[in-house]
Amino acid sequence: MAAQDLLRIEGLRTSFRTSAGLVRAVDGIDLSVKRGQTLGIVGESGCGKSMLSLSIMRLVPPPGRITEGRVLLEGRDLLTLSTAEMRQVRGGQIAMIFQEPMTSLNPVHSVGKQITEAMRVHSPGSSAGQLRDEAIAALKRVRIPSPERRFDEYPHQLSGGMRQRVMIAMALACRPRLLIADEPTTALDVTVQAQILDLLRELQAETGMSIILITHDLGVVAEMADEIAVLYAGKVAERAPSRALFEDPQHPYTLGLLGSVPRLDEERDRLLAIDGSVPPPFAFPSGCRFHPRCPFSIGPCTTAQPPLRELAAGHEAACIRAPIETSLSLEDAA
Repeated sequence: MAAQDLLRIEGLRTSFRTSAGLVRAVDGIDLSVKRGQTLGIVGESGCGKSMLSLSIMRLVPPPGRITEGRVLLEGRDLLTLSTAEMRQVRGGQIAMIFQEPMTSLNPVHSVGKQITEAMRVHSPGSSAGQLRDEAIAALKRVRIPSPERRFDEYPHQLSGGMRQRVMIAMALACRPRLLIADEPTTALDVTVQAQILDLLRELQAETGMSIILITHDLGVVAEMADEIAVLYAGKVAERAPSRALFEDPQHPYTLGLLGSVPRLDEERDRLLAIDGSVPPPFAFPSGCRFHPRCPFSIGPCTTAQPPLRELAAGHEAACIRAPIETSLSLEDAA
């Protein structure tokens, strides 16, 4: 591992054995997260973003299982740890903000009880009073007003933005080194989204933690991420520093995603859409998995899976047509 890498994922594969055959939800992913930086992971629904995060945390639901690869946290392979050892890693070293704060919080337990539950696991010698004080401090850290009162309230008494702040407080209560934020702004209005993103940036600056930000919102990832990985059908299609990816995208799928976003510096009658949809994981096409939707596709695209190739420093794309002229778009190719 490079000295600046906090987490490194090597050849990770997660599969589900079903009546339709073997489903490869995560299929040979290699990624790294640098200390104190943010890795953005983007792609359409069904591309494997959330399953990748669950694989890192070893929370893959049955009948799924991790079949291959390594997940190295500061050189320690999490896939080789015992259940008890992994329980200490979750929350203590890696924490996760799950999708949908409205449903991720338990409605029958108070906010305070849910925050102190994780803290109790990682601080078994702490008294109830100490845990309460630390939980209230965590609520203050995420800018929740009147934290002493909120400690005893239930999720239904809080707004969506406040519930998301509670989820962040729970995740950061034990001061993890890595935070995985899975769609942290989903179902929140624009002003609350901005507040949550500002909060994550401030907490990252204060604590020095690394963040994996999983989202389908390219605006969010452009604002937050130092590096970006574009996932498609369980594989990395493109990986690059954030600025390089937006200024010089080198995979047709990335071009399509960027073309679907409104821009103030362009006049268009309609937004560009990528034809078709992500294939189900039990019916991936042969060759490049994007080729049925790609107007740049040629014969060899249908037979061989293209490997990630480095096109510039830190910029990789899995496309045999790369480098692609950046003045082109999927609309031009069509």
